Amino acid sequence: MPNLRHLASSLLLATSLLCLAACGDNSKARVTVKLTDAPGDTFEKAVVTISKVYLKGSAEGDSKGDAKGDVVLLSTPVTTNLLSLANDAADLVKDAEVPTGTYRELRFVITGGYVQVKQASGGSRVYATSTTYEGLPAGTQVDGELQMPSAASSGLKVKFDKDADVTITSEDNQKVILVDFDVAQSFGHVAGNSDRWVMGPVIKGADLQFSGNVKATLSLGAGVTLPGVGDAQVQLGGFSAVLTNELGSQESLAFVAGTNGVYVADFKFLLPGTYQVDVVAPAGVSFTTQPAHPLTATVGSGAESSAAFTLTAVTR
Repeated sequence: MPNLRHLASSLLLATSLLCLAACGDNSKARVTVKLTDAPGDTFEKAVVTISKVYLKGSAEGDSKGDAKGDVVLLSTPVTTNLLSLANDAADLVKDAEVPTGTYRELRFVITGGYVQVKQASGGSRVYATSTTYEGLPAGTQVDGELQMPSAASSGLKVKFDKDADVTITSEDNQKVILVDFDVAQSFGHVAGNSDRWVMGPVIKGADLQFSGNVKATLSLGAGVTLPGVGDAQVQLGGFSAVLTNELGSQESLAFVAGTNGVYVADFKFLLPGTYQVDVVAPAGVSFTTQPAHPLTATVGSGAESSAAFTLTAVTR
């Protein structure tokens, strides 16, 4: 069974993408599907087997809009750890031929999976759709059940941005849809039963041309010096930026050296919306910034939002 990493030329779904490009056939276009994830701190792994991906809708000439209008994009199972897709994008389907027409949604048929969940007391527990699920590493102890209602039958629905239908025409040069599988919001513990988790997917789709990014920067203010902690000198690269979306899911990136002493953390492939950007210091370090942290960043269509922090004091 192929791994998504082996199918990707560079990773998606940031988030999750659909690329619609024109081909020589007047009645068809080519579609590429990319996938991404907004991760959370609860999970160490979130592995799923995607056995089928299809567009649901009515192709041109099909007035009924029934199953004859459904177009299968993927029928070879792919197993992937969704957490590996954070802040990146991978090809799930590449250059599939699609009849021109209007499509209401994208669907993922998921036939198995497991999550590895951190425990407050330390260690982790594994919840799987079956103790014999072939995506489990050899020798894994399954501690409980993972339920995926309807995921293996009709498939998980991905509604497009603002619930708008997507029209594919042979004149399209390129049309990209970003699909974001929010792991932190998609898997939850069943109340009152410690041995069961359930997947209630939170998946969104948007035109990639409307996705954006948040660039967080960190620099030292005039006269500010970084202290030592133990035998080590604190570095700006030891700080991290944390991005929180409107559903409360978080993603953390370390600041990396940019130009002119400014350190950068760039969160890519974000759906339009409002995000909170915060700064986290290395253990044992206190600090203040100008402006005060956290900041609110609004991502617009195809735009970059910035959150620029200057350290005004750093102590241990």
